[in-house]
Amino acid sequence: MPTSSELLSPVVPRGRPGHTVAAAPFLLLALLAALARSTVPADVVELALRRKAQCAWMGARRATTCREASAPGGAWCDTIESCSERKTTAHGSSKWMEAAEFDGILSNDEQVNSDFYNWNKVVIRYCDGASFSGDAEAQDRDGSTLHFRGLRIWEAVVDELMEKGLATAKQALLSGCSAGGLATLLHCDDFHARFPKEVSAKCLPDAGFFLDIEDLSRKRQMWSVFNGTVHLQNVSEVLPKDCLAKKNRTECFFPAELVKSITAPTFILNSAYDSWQITNTLAPEASYPGQSWSSCKTDLRNCNSTQMQVLNGFRKKFVDDVKVVKDKKDWGLFIDSCFIHCQTPYNISWSSQFSPVLGNK
Repeated sequence: MPTSSELLSPVVPRGRPGHTVAAAPFLLLALLAALARSTVPADVVELALRRKAQCAWMGARRATTCREASAPGGAWCDTIESCSERKTTAHGSSKWMEAAEFDGILSNDEQVNSDFYNWNKVVIRYCDGASFSGDAEAQDRDGSTLHFRGLRIWEAVVDELMEKGLATAKQALLSGCSAGGLATLLHCDDFHARFPKEVSAKCLPDAGFFLDIEDLSRKRQMWSVFNGTVHLQNVSEVLPKDCLAKKNRTECFFPAELVKSITAPTFILNSAYDSWQITNTLAPEASYPGQSWSSCKTDLRNCNSTQMQVLNGFRKKFVDDVKVVKDKKDWGLFIDSCFIHCQTPYNISWSSQFSPVLGNK
């Protein structure tokens, strides 16, 4: 399995206090396994800007608080091999995938299960820092106005895709990795509600089940990040009303509460030893003395018995939190113990002889 240093990171705090940046998640609307890459190979599909999404982007936050100041875009294709930015309509297929990611688009050197070759696949760039949920303006310390428009981008992109053929889909899958996995949960019911009942519209969040845990120094790292994001970007509109009636907005932004309100068929994919969360929320560098955890959180084989007890405590917390969905109708889970963050984007973790298997699946 790849080590944590080889993997992509979700929403993480960067720069000035109160600001968050999403580093390399991706969101897949309408199929499986579009692939994010930390470096974009020469043969990737070029970015094609979506007209309505570009309008929604106008006035959005600039490069000072966003890794890229480009508008959200997408690449259209009928199969992985035929992806082209010049293709702006679907041709015949009733199965759809849309992907919103950060660093890469679709690469034709990646192997995807042949069952999915006939799906329409779309990739959308992600650059709002709040899993396509924010809609607010805020003042920066230098006096400039920051515009957060993730929710408007989400709505504009999906509206345009519906016009271009998504509305006639017979099967549609919304998926995503990391912050894209969280976006999948946040928008799952909205995505599902756009289709008639006879359409198979489902969701697959990959590595999006972030925990509210204390780090080694007893600080709640993810609570701090999520709380800042929720208040800075005003994400209330995407949060379940029944949750907000009982809990505060930050609590409702965490998957353990969020999933209680989702009704659309959902399949949760996650490691119970999520490498990004262990590295950045359980054992961030400032939470332990010296280098005592540095070797362990890079490779679990280097952990001593005391450290393994802490890691197993993380696993127990994860399993306890995710149990809330075990009795949900039409839901499923694939929870393994690989030290990894995001599995569907990588052949070695999802479609190779080394991939984890449960019950021959």
